[in-house]
Amino acid sequence: MESAIETSLGNTETSLTLLKVLAANSFDSILITDATAGGKITYANKAFKKLTGHLPSEVIGKSPRILQGVGTDKKVISRLAIALKSGGKFEGKAINYKKDGTPFIMYWRVLPIRVGGKVEAWLAIQREGSVI
Repeated sequence: MESAIETSLGNTETSLTLLKVLAANSFDSILITDATAGGKITYANKAFKKLTGHLPSEVIGKSPRILQGVGTDKKVISRLAIALKSGGKFEGKAINYKKDGTPFIMYWRVLPIRVGGKVEAWLAIQREGSVI
């Protein structure tokens, strides 16, 4: 059964172009990591730089763990690890760190990208939160 987005987009080239424009212009930070055990970053959008201070080009090939630090809640990271191992979705918040060491609260979702039932990559959508 086709979704409304599949019906409206039609061909693969249009779909790919739409996804590129969406990722590049999102207000939210978007990271894509490979599905290997190391989970290396394969894509980061411009909003990632605004959120973290890291240029997308300097994080390609690195682990998203570069954002973690002393204040990062290990229980949240453990929940994330369980979701990654099981191929499930994850949603959470944690203290992470910008390139200059400034802590911030990051809300994020991590979703598996499946092709033929196999997880090929992970998509993380991230935004900064505030302390209430």
